[in-house]
Amino acid sequence: MRPSDNDFDAVVIGAGFSGLYMLHRLRDTLGLTARVFEAADDVGGTWYWNRYPGARCDSESYFYSFSDRLSEELLEEWTWTERFAGQPEILGYLQHVAERFDLYRDIRFGTRVVAAEYDETSGRWSVRTDAGERATATYLITAVGCLSTTNLPEFPGRDSFRGDWYHTGLWPHEGVDFTGKRVAVIGTGATGVQAIPEIAQEAEHVYVLQRTPNYDIAGGNRPMTEEDGRAIKDNYREIWQTTRETGFGFPYRTPERTALSVSDDERRQIYEEAWQRGGFRLGTTFNDLLVDEDANETAAEFLRARIRERVRDPEVAELLSPRDHPFFTKRPPLENGYYDTFNRDNVTLVNVRDAPIQEITERGVRTADGEYEVDTLVYATGFDAMTGTLFKIGIRGRDGLDLREKWAKGPTSYLGVTTSGFPNLFMITGPQSPSVLTNMPVAIEQHVDWITDCLRHLRERGADLIEPLPEAERDWVDHHDEVTATTLLPRANSWWVGANIPGKPRSLYPYVGGLDVYRVICDRVAARGYDGFTTGSAGRTTGGGFAGVARATFDELAAEAS
Repeated sequence: MRPSDNDFDAVVIGAGFSGLYMLHRLRDTLGLTARVFEAADDVGGTWYWNRYPGARCDSESYFYSFSDRLSEELLEEWTWTERFAGQPEILGYLQHVAERFDLYRDIRFGTRVVAAEYDETSGRWSVRTDAGERATATYLITAVGCLSTTNLPEFPGRDSFRGDWYHTGLWPHEGVDFTGKRVAVIGTGATGVQAIPEIAQEAEHVYVLQRTPNYDIAGGNRPMTEEDGRAIKDNYREIWQTTRETGFGFPYRTPERTALSVSDDERRQIYEEAWQRGGFRLGTTFNDLLVDEDANETAAEFLRARIRERVRDPEVAELLSPRDHPFFTKRPPLENGYYDTFNRDNVTLVNVRDAPIQEITERGVRTADGEYEVDTLVYATGFDAMTGTLFKIGIRGRDGLDLREKWAKGPTSYLGVTTSGFPNLFMITGPQSPSVLTNMPVAIEQHVDWITDCLRHLRERGADLIEPLPEAERDWVDHHDEVTATTLLPRANSWWVGANIPGKPRSLYPYVGGLDVYRVICDRVAARGYDGFTTGSAGRTTGGGFAGVARATFDELAAEAS
């Protein structure tokens, strides 16, 4: 029993997929007391805020959900209506989970954490909210998501615009009526690709301001049939086992073949079959697309050819065709009618790479080529990913060390879930973990389960403190950077490397070694007594060793694969 209503075993920040599953594990698996603080007025995380037209998941619904680790009964009773679920359905699913497992009672909504400080004397975290409420906990767990702090560029004159403006990540709950409106959409990443076709169906005219075209993959969304649902439910155990054994957390495997090991005709057929099936399967057709530039170019040109087939105006098709970065080195959006939208008379593609945005005016957007007068601005400009929300929390560890200060030159972590100098802090899908390079719910479950086992390990040994050793952290960062360097991902100016935020340190923020490899690494660390961590109780540690298990494990797996 906790000593007061504001003292807990754990405080969790965020009530999306991560926070809900973490709360369930803390409370119902470990029997710990917990409080979840959530800035929104309901559960959902990104699916609470992102309500823009066309918002939907880009992993197929049946594996963009909780697995049998949470509940086999839930898998049986919930049926998805679309192959790629839309935002309302995903939000409804998470609300159902919160109700079914009685999670609402431990969540404080409409409450934003503005400070979290570690007290070395008590060995507890002190958390303060924007309402002045305070709480303490032995463990602080961030479940804030990787894409939860919106990026609104500081265009000159931004506040002078007299019309309505919206950011896709903070969409009005009541929706927006674009009927008869002239609209400028700034940005053609995943949110823009989903929103633009929907807006174009209502608006009088849409100006799409594109700086960098993406390799958009066919989504192939459609209603789920009764036969689909039954086949999935009959095979859920195998489906989830496969997701845990693949690099991207998908229930299908990348074949052991290279793109140039087959003939041009066979390769084209393989790509075409993946394209027709839809989803990210095209990126898993060959095992060298992210490491071999020539192999990658075969997929890139296949996608450019699809654009030329879909878009009638050759000049527009060329503008929509990426040529400055390899395929899959920026997040490839799934499109459902995006390219067809540019065949509409009421849609104009504006190239702001060659004619950059100069300013936002009272009447619209001025580029180097002229002014586009509009009634509404839509910023599809993405997020300050991975670290933005963590910094906003105001996390301070030992000796008052600010996390923002420690990570001023880029994040440093151990396994992407902990960082030295911040005892008992766990970051679900934090930087340098697979996170956004995987199917997120699978990555989330792996992290939450690992944290749960870690806390159980501590309790069984009468300990309540764990912190990574600096040398373990350095080793993990070195390993992360070495794996990154073997891929093509650093070649693109993507939000994966922080390039969308001025002044943000450039590095690959997610771990690209694969969720399957990462899972084995984490399990080996745990099996060896949490190698690389020091453990103990407040004011007293039992020491800890580090055998470089993470890098050794990766080397072993890489050797086996070759």
